[in-house]
Amino acid sequence: MPLRIELTLAVEAYPIAGRFVISRGAKTEARVVTAMLRAGDVVGRGECVPYARYGESVESVVAAIEGVRGEIESGADRAALQRLLPAGAARNAVDCAMWDLEAKRSGRRAYVIAGFERLSPLVTAYTLSVGTPEEMRMAALKAAARPLLKVKLAGEGDDARLAAVREGAPHAQLIVDANEAWREETLAVQLDVCARHGVALVEQPLPAGKDDILAKIARPIPICADESAHDRASLEALRGRYDAVNIKLDKAGGLTEALAMAEAARQMGLQIMAGCMVGTSLAMAPAMLIGEMAAFVDLDGPLLLARDREPGLVYEGSTMTPPPVALWG
Repeated sequence: MPLRIELTLAVEAYPIAGRFVISRGAKTEARVVTAMLRAGDVVGRGECVPYARYGESVESVVAAIEGVRGEIESGADRAALQRLLPAGAARNAVDCAMWDLEAKRSGRRAYVIAGFERLSPLVTAYTLSVGTPEEMRMAALKAAARPLLKVKLAGEGDDARLAAVREGAPHAQLIVDANEAWREETLAVQLDVCARHGVALVEQPLPAGKDDILAKIARPIPICADESAHDRASLEALRGRYDAVNIKLDKAGGLTEALAMAEAARQMGLQIMAGCMVGTSLAMAPAMLIGEMAAFVDLDGPLLLARDREPGLVYEGSTMTPPPVALWG
């Protein structure tokens, strides 16, 4: 007899501490959709963050999940879910809830089901929002003890911003994220500036679909695809252009596809970055399985919030510990 599931959806808002600013704009709260799957007395949960850059909204995500409510409540499994919903935030919330439900019903941790022997504590990047050079210098100064900083840039004036960050945090390893804001004609200069400041990785310098030049120029620093990469189907287009890929569950459509994507990326010789949208610990917990395979981890969402879920992940500085059973998995 098929497993009978009760699906509940919740739209929740978590205030951001200050503002989160990237090249495309600013936000002051994280609006998330939480999927809860109940089987008897057991509840599995998953969280997603709808992202306007990919044509998503809270309303569209809720509608997409509601559109397959019947199949989910009739016991569709994770394999069926991949066919029911496309890659994106809606599928992520349900997929992660399915993982959580399976773990809790079986009494096995999700990472064991996924084939890992254990989950390790991870050192995450800490994000510095775009601002004036002085604002970014002060932000870097406050975060200078963190080992890895992710610096959001915006195009014009980035040389001064990056210099200010390096002044404020002279010993931190730096990742730069342009969020598609750079342009082909200035790319070589901007990469040289990054190299001069000891940047370890440059994330999505050019707009997705306008990155052909990356295959034709010297890359003094590894280049990581973010907006140019979503799921396994998008990996082949990265060949020769990118050295790494940022795998986010909200883009891949859940942990199931993200794990398969990470393995495919490794086989292609791409480094892996485990990334996130700005969400709560419930969104970060399943992404820690990708972090176990990653050269760079950027799962600092809860550190950017004014408040998190309880229970949440424990962050000691920039080191995050594996999730408790009560949270996820």
